[in-house]
Amino acid sequence: MSADVWLPIPPQEIEGLPQGPAYRFWNGEQDFPADPAHCAFYVVPYMKAPEVGQRPLSAMSSLEVVQTLSAGIDHVEPALGSLPPGVRLCNARGVHEASTAELTLTLVLASLRGVPDFVRAQDRGEWLGGFRPALADKNVLIVGYGSIGSAIEDRLVPFEVARVARVARSWRTTARGAVHPIAELPALLPEADVVILCTPLNETTLGLADAGFLARMKDGALLVNVARGGVVDTEALLTELESGRLTAALDVTDPEPLPPGHRLWTAPGVLVSPHVGGPTSAFRPRAERLLADQLRRFVNREPLRNVILTTGTPTGA
Repeated sequence: MSADVWLPIPPQEIEGLPQGPAYRFWNGEQDFPADPAHCAFYVVPYMKAPEVGQRPLSAMSSLEVVQTLSAGIDHVEPALGSLPPGVRLCNARGVHEASTAELTLTLVLASLRGVPDFVRAQDRGEWLGGFRPALADKNVLIVGYGSIGSAIEDRLVPFEVARVARVARSWRTTARGAVHPIAELPALLPEADVVILCTPLNETTLGLADAGFLARMKDGALLVNVARGGVVDTEALLTELESGRLTAALDVTDPEPLPPGHRLWTAPGVLVSPHVGGPTSAFRPRAERLLADQLRRFVNREPLRNVILTTGTPTGA
């Protein structure tokens, strides 16, 4: 086939790319590598500002596929209206599960066991002992039980947690047990010692963890957000943190990046990491395998993986 494919990874570094397309390397630079009108398959640069990845889309009149290298698609969704009908949007399911689940467990354990306090005490040369909560015997609630939520549960099991409750958009069963619909969330929140948010950001999850959500969490519970900052109402969370009733571990914030002087930096009981759930050494090999497989499917006109929506369809599916 004759088509341009824009990649944010140098094509010569990706093993197994199929013959046929003209591969163009573009990772968000000011100059485009070719005429965007000739691009049929566009891989959005990873970890760039939304306006960077969206910039060429309005000129991509021949586009058939938009492939993100993130699990979320909220950074490209606003620009989809400029695309012709029939363009498939695919996410990176399978790329970030290991890294994000690792960080989630890191944040949970570090928060419960007081690791930030130990680091500060080390800076002062102070031996800071004391009794700390363990993850063992805790009830954990995972809100957003997709592939990342499942990977998080895989890593929770060896820590002897008392129970894992799972919440997704609708009810279903898994090998581990039931996944509750989001309508049951208010009844599940008071039972959880640790609440982990790993849901996509969309119109139904924007501000999901609002004042009412947080008020239902039990005293002393830990909120962990590895989803998107907008899933949490920042002001409502700050009220709970500053009262000392809840603690939090946040890989994502609203606003993001968190500006100097923001109250979240100094709120008691909060651990902030700078949106590092995905970018690890595990990213590149998984991303390259996904791209090689997707492009083989594209060239051979086989069904693509991870299709989230198709432009111009009434249901967006």
